[in-house]
Order: sequence, then structure tokens, then C-alpha cells
Amino acid sequence: MRGVTMATIALAYVAAPAAQAADPAEAGIRAAMLASAAAWNSGDLERFIAIYAPDAIFVGKKGLIRGRAAIAENYRPSFVAGSNRRGQLRFEFLGLRPIGERRILFARWVLSGGAEEESGMTTLVFERRADGWKILTDHSS
Repeated sequence: MRGVTMATIALAYVAAPAAQAADPAEAGIRAAMLASAAAWNSGDLERFIAIYAPDAIFVGKKGLIRGRAAIAENYRPSFVAGSNRRGQLRFEFLGLRPIGERRILFARWVLSGGAEEESGMTTLVFERRADGWKILTDHSS
């Protein structure tokens, strides 16, 4: 170990995470989330819920809601005349973690421009399906 100093070891340790490749799922999941938010903002319920798997489960204030159709019914009152009465949706991505072939996304949702700004946390489990990354479980508060 001649010529190797503690500074060299420390630099290698700090640089190692940056050298690791980003999770290839991240771009697909981000794109799906941005498309879903754009659909919310344009008042398109069907496009908004397209990110959910048909067998998805939503966990919210009302408890468990099972299936994309039931999730759509839960959100339907917010969608009125080509807009969303709750305001404009955006996400703050906080972290993405692999769980085998699935991914868990931690994010903050923010609604602005409505009666009052709202925000909360969401934990989403994604699975890669034939038609892209889909939400299997959504726990939002």
C-alpha cells in the first residue's frame, strides 16, 4: 500500500456512490409520474389513473380502495369540466429504492392554485408491466 494515503482512500470512498449507475427504472417512473400529474392538471381522469395497475390498492383517509376502477371513482369528484377543482398537482421526488424487481418511490405531492395549497406524503410501489411502470400500492396522506 505504498503511496496510498488516508486522503486517497477517503476520496475513493466519497467518489464511489457518484460512479454508480443510476437506477434505470428512475427515468420511466419519473416520466409516468409527470404524465399523471399533467393529466390531473388538464382534468383528464382516465389519463391520470392510467399510472395505476388494474389490481392496484390505494390507502388513504377512507381506508383501502381496491382496483383502478374504484380508485378512479374515489378521484372523480375532483375532476370537473376539463379541470381539477383541487388545483394544480406537482410532485417532489424524495427517493427511489429497489425492492427486487419493484421500486418504492417516496414523494411529496403538492396541490396549488385551488382554494388553498395542500401537500402531503406518498409512498408508491411500482412494478414494470408490459405497458410501463405501474403503481401497485399507493399510500398517500
